[in-house]
Amino acid sequence: MWILALDASLARCSAALLADGVVRAHRLQDGERGHAAALPPMVQAVLREAGVAAADLDAVAAVVGPGGFTGIRAALALAQGIALAAGLPALGVSTGEALVAGLAARQGAVWSVVDTRRGRVVLERFAAGAATASAPPEAFDIDALPLPAGPVTLVGDAAEAVAAALLARGAAVVAGASRQPDAAAAARVAALRLAGRIPALAARPLYVEPPAVRLPA
Repeated sequence: MWILALDASLARCSAALLADGVVRAHRLQDGERGHAAALPPMVQAVLREAGVAAADLDAVAAVVGPGGFTGIRAALALAQGIALAAGLPALGVSTGEALVAGLAARQGAVWSVVDTRRGRVVLERFAAGAATASAPPEAFDIDALPLPAGPVTLVGDAAEAVAAALLARGAAVVAGASRQPDAAAAARVAALRLAGRIPALAARPLYVEPPAVRLPA
């Protein structure tokens, strides 16, 4: 089973090729801008390194959000274009799913917390051992986040800020090392989705709040 996965949801863009659970090729670039220009050559590089063509794939996946408006749409547009041209299914992976899958070691419940850049965070809650969230993502002011019922590992780009806020309120939380989603982790989630082991997620943007835009003067 060959899966090409793309991510540009936060301050990194990446592409990875997974075959039967093994990452065969991987490229990434840190930075908050330039995702749309960086992703196509990354895709070409991972396909060339693995020696496969798009027609040899079984599916294409993209991280659909929550995250940055432009990056999400850039990754999705490319993934959908490749899938359509090759006659393949296009699969969605949430930002939280990719972040949780990126944890090297996992114990107990995990919360994914993504910074909206407006003083708020988007929360996805994962029960112990779960690959998918227990509820749709929700946006909160950091000071208004619910208190977890037990120990929780935090992932995402807001993990340190949320850990400080929740620790101050007496919660048992720790900031995990998975801060940016990665296409390699997203590909592992997509493999579960393609095999029918977790529920489907459409390859379309998953926004929790409207994009921040400025009206012309």
